[in-house]
Formats: sequence, C-alpha cells, structure tokens
Amino acid sequence: MLWGMMMFSHRARAGAAVVVAAVTVGLAPPGAAQTAPRGQVSRVAAITGAASINDTEARYDIKGTDLGIMWTDERGQILAAFGDTFGANWAGPDSVAADPAVIDWRSNTLARSSDRNPADGMSFDDFVTDRAGHAKELVPSLKRDGVEMTKIPTGGVNVGGRNYLAYMSVRHFGQPGQWTTNYSGVAYSDDGGQTWQDALTTRRLNTPGCDEKFQMIAYARRDGFVYAFGTPNGRFGDAYVARVPEQRLLDNFAYEYWTGKDWQRGTSAPAAPIVGGPVGELSVRYDQILNSWEMMTLDESRGAIVLRLAPQPTGPWGAPITVATASQYPHLYGGFLNPDSSGSDLYFTMTQYDRYNVSLMHATLPTSGSR
Repeated sequence: MLWGMMMFSHRARAGAAVVVAAVTVGLAPPGAAQTAPRGQVSRVAAITGAASINDTEARYDIKGTDLGIMWTDERGQILAAFGDTFGANWAGPDSVAADPAVIDWRSNTLARSSDRNPADGMSFDDFVTDRAGHAKELVPSLKRDGVEMTKIPTGGVNVGGRNYLAYMSVRHFGQPGQWTTNYSGVAYSDDGGQTWQDALTTRRLNTPGCDEKFQMIAYARRDGFVYAFGTPNGRFGDAYVARVPEQRLLDNFAYEYWTGKDWQRGTSAPAAPIVGGPVGELSVRYDQILNSWEMMTLDESRGAIVLRLAPQPTGPWGAPITVATASQYPHLYGGFLNPDSSGSDLYFTMTQYDRYNVSLMHATLPTSGSR
C-alpha cells in the first residue's frame, strides 16, 4: 500500500493564511475576530519528538505525532491522546513508504502525566506501551485508503474511573482540510488507559452525503452531564452540541440534542448549529475563574487557532478570538485546551505539519478588569 501526501493532505494546508496574531477575551457579539498586539502567544515547550522535553523517539519510538487531546482522570493525572504516530524509520510527512509496518504507523497513542504545572512544559510519566520502549496503538485501524485509513482521537473524558475516547474512522483524505469518515465511535478503558474496548453500539454512521453532525466529538463534563460537541467530517462544518447523563455516555439513545430552543432526545437530525463553520478540531472546557465556557477551534480558512467564550454550552458563543496564526507558527493545526488553563492563563497543544510534532503553547488573556 502506498501512502504519503494522501495520508496527510488534510493537514498540509493548515496555516496557509497569514493573519495578525491576536489574543483578547470577552463575550463579544458575533462578527469579525478581535485583534491585539502580536506576541501574546508563545511556545512553552515541544512535548513530542526527539528534540522534545520528553524525548519520545528514544523512550517510546515516537518520531512524529500530532494532536494531544487532554483530560484528567480520577487520580488527577492528565491523559493526552495523540493521532497518527510514526517510528524511527519514518522519513517525514512528505515521505512515501510501501508498508505501514516499516514506518511503525500507529493510528493513536496515549501519554500519562502527573505534571500539573504547564508553565514549564508537560513532562510525561509514561506512554501506554505494548512492549518496552514502544507506544501502543490503542484502537487498531485497517490503514487501507478508501476503506479505513485510520482511527483518529477527537475527544476524551473520565467518568467514575472509566476513561472514554471519542474517535473518527477516516475512509479517505481528500483536498486540504477535507476528509470523509465511515463513522464516529467511542472506546473505553477501565485500567488507566492500558487496554481499550471499542463500544460498537456507540458508532454514528456517516450519511451518504457525508454530513452527519457528530463525526468529530469533543467532550466536556459538568453538572452531571457529559456535553458532546460535534462537527461533520473535515474542518469546514458547523458545530453542534448534545448532552448525556454522565453514567450513560455509551447509550446513544440517552443523548439530547440542542435544537436552538430546547434539548430533544432522538437522532441528531434536529440539532441546530451553535457556531457556524468553518469549525475544525473542537476542544471545549469550563473555566471556573472566568465563569465561562471556552471553545478552541481551528479556522482553516484563516490559518488560525481561535477561541470563543459563552455563558452556557449552548451559547451564545462570542466572536472568534485569534490565539495563534500561521504567520507566527507555519502550518499550525490542532489547538486542544489543557485542563490546567485557568483564568488569564490559557495553555493548549498545537501541531505544526512540517515538524509533525506537538508543542505546549501559552497565551495570556486580559484580566476581567480589562474586558
């Protein structure tokens, strides 16, 4: 099987646009992105790859990987899920290999960290491994273009000691920022992430038109519910939200969808957009200090990672606040919120396609007095 640029074409264009770097905060009305002086976002540390603070190539045979979707478990550790991961024989994102085994392609991997001080980076305690020094693929994929290329994590949450990982089954990568999925699914682990059970009944099949609304799901847990924020496949769709009692996360019939007026149980068909596209790679959390929900997404059309704020998960979501741009960090994508972000200190993971590794980033938001 040949793969290479087809494998990564959904990532390659991210960051093509050049826009002014900006970081401001406030529940602004919908409209143009807010702007602020350049330089208020910075790289704290590279956290994957040979040159990272975790030296993942030597320790876990991870030469390249992406994403870094984070949540906390019942022990207070941070779990970080990574996407397509490659070993020592991989020659970079533009390379072509005859066999996935040669480049040790794993569709998804998981790190565990007890480092709760993001100001100095994010040190990993370990990765989930299948043998000494080798990060394990959590949920296997076929790695066959047009059938199933990969299974990529999109969200994670812990409820009562059980970890849940939302993922998408990717059938084919098309034009930049566009891909088609077979379905979205959920896997769960009861042993700290070491082994995972794919819950087949949670699968949400894509439509013939490839516009099912919850093909990429991010989780946020609050007040007895798990909120599932979803988008269709790719980076250009709208965002939607559903909620489910936290103990029934694996029961698709227990989900209620926000219609724009109320919560309605059934299918996702009546769900109304909470944010208009292009919305890529959702990450959502509630901040106790700001007393606000935060949504971080990739705006593919502008080559920017943006943040929105809202008083409720249903909105109204404010104008996009530009956090990081291609002019600062070429080929950026991702943008996944760190659980230890707090108030004016916003920490998130970001990938750059040309490096194909993950960094922990920091943005300083204005205090409430300046909003």
